[in-house]
Amino acid sequence: MRKNFGAKPWTYPQPVFIVATYGEDGTPDAMNAAWGGIDYDDRINLCLSAGHKTVKNLLASKAFTVSMGTADMLVACDYVGIESANKVEGKFCKAGFHAVKSDFVNAPLIAELPMAVECELVSYDPGTCHLVGRIVNVCADESILDEKGKIDPAKLRPITFDPVHNDYLVIGGKVGDAFKDGMKLKG
Repeated sequence: MRKNFGAKPWTYPQPVFIVATYGEDGTPDAMNAAWGGIDYDDRINLCLSAGHKTVKNLLASKAFTVSMGTADMLVACDYVGIESANKVEGKFCKAGFHAVKSDFVNAPLIAELPMAVECELVSYDPGTCHLVGRIVNVCADESILDEKGKIDPAKLRPITFDPVHNDYLVIGGKVGDAFKDGMKLKG
């Protein structure tokens, strides 16, 4: 038996994306965006309200970074989601974040968040809050790489947002091999 909840914005997992930009004066800013994902090889989609300082910045600069929220930086990641840079000057620094200039786009990387997607703005619709960015580069600190030089989720410790309970969850361990385990059912 299933219980029906109606139309809700509930999927699992929902990544915790920390979107970072530079203001016109070069001041870094960041916000927490729990609704987003990848839809093409080089496209990221986010749902961001036009009133956010970060959105105003990225519309002006045409660039932004998207860092993965991590368990180690949970408090800072939540803070940049509940506090507005329109009201609090220095929100980025108050979160304990330090900006590092991206080599690929005019937007800051967050030193404390070891994985980021560097993007250029493709489009933004203020009516639907739908933002599309083109992925220019993905970068990761060496501290989260495995012995083969690839990102190790166990070292990254990305968090996800549980929209049903308003909780943050850490991603667990490996349960299978993608594009391989299903082969057992092929005839």
